[in-house]
Formats: sequence, structure tokens, C-alpha cells
Amino acid sequence: MNPLWSRRHFLGGLSASAAFLFAGCKSSSHGKSTRFKTEVSILGEEFYLNGQPTFKGRTWKGHKIQGLLPNSRMVQGTFDDLNPETVAQWAYPDTKKWDAERNVSEFLAAMPEWRAHGLLAITVNLQGGSPYGYSNAQPWENSAFAPDGSLRAPFMERMERIINRADELGMVVILGYFYFGQDQRLVDEAAVIRAVDNATDWVLAKGWRNVLIEVDNECNVAKYDHAILKADRIHELIARVKSKSLNGRRLLVSTSYGGGAVPRENVVRTSDFLLVHGNGVKDPKRITEMVVQTRKVKGYRSMPIVFNEDDHFDFDQPMNNFVAATEAYASWGFFDYRMKGEGFDEGYQSVPVNWGLSSERKRGFFKLLKEMTGS
Repeated sequence: MNPLWSRRHFLGGLSASAAFLFAGCKSSSHGKSTRFKTEVSILGEEFYLNGQPTFKGRTWKGHKIQGLLPNSRMVQGTFDDLNPETVAQWAYPDTKKWDAERNVSEFLAAMPEWRAHGLLAITVNLQGGSPYGYSNAQPWENSAFAPDGSLRAPFMERMERIINRADELGMVVILGYFYFGQDQRLVDEAAVIRAVDNATDWVLAKGWRNVLIEVDNECNVAKYDHAILKADRIHELIARVKSKSLNGRRLLVSTSYGGGAVPRENVVRTSDFLLVHGNGVKDPKRITEMVVQTRKVKGYRSMPIVFNEDDHFDFDQPMNNFVAATEAYASWGFFDYRMKGEGFDEGYQSVPVNWGLSSERKRGFFKLLKEMTGS
């Protein structure tokens, strides 16, 4: 149960950007902060929701499901393009125009169906992800951060709606801060640090208990412009998030690595849980190997391992990356994008998005997830 804090107590220690956004929060008629329904915590290798391990007592084909956090990469939930030269390419096929409000509204409407199939977590990102799944140049501007690291209210308001809905449904939000291809829009390292502080203050001030932080997506790729977002120094920002608290409560935090990579010691020692990706991993045996290797990294202690991005499917086969991760006792995350020649109904990362269970690939994932979790 969340304690009730006064508005003055919240605003006193916050940056101007975070304080501005909190000031716009809805409150009850008595002026008290909202009481939230969902709290995520970690005990050893298990995730807990509201004091109980997830899927308590559940096994599947002899493999433990209790404590896992099955998830899906839904990073475009707050997508918008502030570049007038590129925004037209995200037009919906029916209206022939892009609509950020339609995107988030349809996202929110789809969430109960995801949850009914056993999905416990969604990864969203304040700088989104490639609207094409993979891309080199990223001329579009999809960032909740202004160049100086302050927060852009429209993006944050959309994110607030998603986190609130997740809380109502008993779901966890893995909230990413940065994405390569968009991080260069912050002018310097000081702006990056300011953005981390502002986003962290914002989450703490809102009072949510269902949010896990992913500082940046794939810290080991060579595409980040700012050194502090790269693998050698990312632990500095993880530690910075951990150092901030409100009323004695801090956020659980980590960062992710590119496909097939195993976390490094600096991140293993600093993080609360570990994020790995299965992109490029065609053989499920390698998924198993990654989990084994991760547990052997110096500094590892009992903690959850989560794949929150993997674009391999074969859900109708007896062995696939999802099954391999589950058998190795690691949570697995679905990464789906629109491939060459596919239409609007395909892919959860390609903009514009059909957020429903609108393709065979999506239905295959959710069918196996439902079977595993007994939802």
C-alpha cells in the first residue's frame, strides 16, 4: 500500500521538468495521491507481484514458470515524429495520416487481451525503437527528451496513461530511457545525465510500483553517440538511478545488451536484474548457453535473467527460443516487426501499429504464452 504524500513534499526535491509534469497529475477530491494496485519486487531469481511470486506454483512440461516475467517489446506505445519531413511515412492505411493519439488509444484498448493470455510485462521506451524493426539512419525524431534533457509533456502524458493502465491490469512496465539513433538528439553528456534524473524523478513522483527501468537499449552496440550510454560506462547511470529515492523507495534498474551478448561484470554487479537479447540467435541451444554464461559472470548473484527482445518465432515447434529460455529459467520477450512485403496487421514495432492479435505470428506467441502460464 502506497503512503500518501503531499504535493509540496514531492515537488521539493524534483527537477523543474519532473516537477512540472507531476503538478499536472490528477488527484482525488481530497487532494491525496492515487493508490496503485500493482507492485513488482524481486526475491532471488523470482519476480513477485504484490508479495507473491508470479504464476505461483505453476510448472509447464516439468519446467518452473513461477517467478518468471513473460514480456513483449511494445516500444512504440507513445510514438510520435517531431520531424515534419518524415512524419508522413507513418500514415495509417485507412486515414492516410499519422495520429499519435490513435496509436496510444489503440494500445490501451489492446492491453487487456494481452494480459488475459498471460503477458505480465511490456517494454516501452521514451525514445521508442526503429519503426522498421532495424534501420541505420534515423531521421525521424521520436524522443520524450528535449535536447537539454528536459521532458516533453505530450510524450510523458501518453506514457503515464500506459503505466496507469498496466497498473490496473496487474502488469509490469519495463521502461527504457534511451535508444540508439535517437540519443544523439541530446546535446551532450550533461543533458543525458539530466534526462536520467528527470525521468527517474518523474517515475518516483508518480508513485508507481510496477515499473522496472532499462537505462538504454543494447548498451554494447556501436551506435550510441554519448560515451556514458556505452557498455564501459553504462553502470554509472544504473548506479545513478539506484541512488535516487523518494520516501525510502528506489527503482529497480538494469540495461540490455545486443543479440547473443552476455552482460559484462560492471553491469552484473550494479543491476537488480539482467536483460539480454536473442536477436541473431537462430539456434535455441545458444539461448540456453547465454543463460548459463550469464550466471557465470563475475559478480553474479541470484537474480532474474530476462530476454526482453528476441525476433525468433517457430511457436508451433517443440523447441524454439521462447521454450529454450523458459527451460533455462529465464523470462522471454517477443520482438515482432513488419517484415518485407508484410501489411499493417504484422509487427508490434513497425509504425503504424495494429496492436491487436492480428497476425499468425502474434497469435502463435500468445497461444504458447497462454499454454505455458495457464492463463
